Amino acid sequence: MGKKKLSLQNRVFISMVVLILLSSILIASVAVFQYNEQAQDYNTGRLFRKENSIRKHINFEMLGNTNFPIEEEYLLQIFRPKISEIAKVHNLEIEIFDLNGNLIISSDEKITAGFIPIDIILDLKSSTNHRYVRRSNKGNKEFQASYTYLVDDAFKEIGILHLPYLEDSSEQKKELAEFLSRLGIGFLLMFAIGLALAYFISSYITRSIKTVSDKMNDTRINKRNEKIVLNDASSEIHNLVDSYNSMIDDLEVSAVKLAQSERKAAWREMAKQVAHEIKNPLTPMRLTVQSFERKFDAKDPKIAQKIKEYSNTLIQQIDVMSAIASAFSDFAKMPTQKREVVNVVSVIKSAKEIFTESFIVFHTDIDNIQANLDKMQIIRIVTNLIKNAIQATEKIENPRIIVKIVDQIEYIVLTVKDNGKGILSEDKDRVFEPKFTTKSSGMGLGLSMIKNIIEAYQGNISFISEFEKGTTFTVRLPKD
Repeated sequence: MGKKKLSLQNRVFISMVVLILLSSILIASVAVFQYNEQAQDYNTGRLFRKENSIRKHINFEMLGNTNFPIEEEYLLQIFRPKISEIAKVHNLEIEIFDLNGNLIISSDEKITAGFIPIDIILDLKSSTNHRYVRRSNKGNKEFQASYTYLVDDAFKEIGILHLPYLEDSSEQKKELAEFLSRLGIGFLLMFAIGLALAYFISSYITRSIKTVSDKMNDTRINKRNEKIVLNDASSEIHNLVDSYNSMIDDLEVSAVKLAQSERKAAWREMAKQVAHEIKNPLTPMRLTVQSFERKFDAKDPKIAQKIKEYSNTLIQQIDVMSAIASAFSDFAKMPTQKREVVNVVSVIKSAKEIFTESFIVFHTDIDNIQANLDKMQIIRIVTNLIKNAIQATEKIENPRIIVKIVDQIEYIVLTVKDNGKGILSEDKDRVFEPKFTTKSSGMGLGLSMIKNIIEAYQGNISFISEFEKGTTFTVRLPKD
């Protein structure tokens, strides 16, 4: 069994919920990215502003407030008395290096030695504005470090100014946390509203489709089907409804034609069944007459008794034919059941005696089994089964047919066993089908009809068969 597929309503609902989730995740991601960009731009701009302020302050001290020559070797003497003051004013650590990257002076008195890596010096020289900024992380803190040249009044490079800057993003992170918390509350509210909207929208979208689907599931060819009327559906659904209503019109026309065809077929089938049922008693009647003709002896002291037996046999078969002819006027009552208390053993024995074949043997452990059944229909069942058994043993060297009846308290069990050709495995499921036959003559209606008779009495018929070894038919009939 294949996996059960999701309904359209569930698909629409799930799609809308996923869309809400993805939208919220996207908004949160964009917000975090935007805050990080703003924080980075803020710290970059702040460093740039501080750098300009410090450079102006340094230029003032270096160009207008010192007696030392403005040269590289005098940078220590120029800034020694002022560098700590400048660092405090701007609240930023200041370091000055020579052009080779060796530390000259630092605002932190603890730092007495240091150097600038050669790659930074090369990057500084190659920069277009003689300024280089490097970012780095130490632990959980982010740092920016700017490197710029110090120049004299003739714009000659005399040193390198290094400004290490600790990025303080705590305020931005606090704002981001607040924004995300508010966004989370808004998301929960939006998600709740979205669930409700998704449910109602999916229900609205699929309501019309479900109406059409329910109508289609209820559509039957053997009843009058209602058309669909929708006033608020979309144009696509209206097209589907129009197609369905058109199909209903066509279906009604087809149903009328089918009913007419079925009635004609039923009458044809009825005619075939009547012909078959009339032919069944004619065969034993013919055999009886032939036997009478062959065995008639006017001098036989029991001739009167034998004539009576032959006459009773013929009368029984004539009564069967009369019952069939009478029932032909009423299709539903063919053949009519007339229950009466009969001795089933006697009825079956007399039905068996219609056949003159010596290899037909009748067995019973009891001479009288009373049952409330139709005598004529019991005869039909027995003669049909025996006739089939005879035909199955036509080409058998030593044919043998055993007819047996057993009393099982509430049921009568009749078995007809032969050692004939048997039934092929592929034919076993079709034995009781109307018109199925493996014989060159006959219409294949006998077993189908006696099955209907037996089931009308709430009984059953079954068989076991082995090809080329024989077949046994078993009939169980309730006594009442």
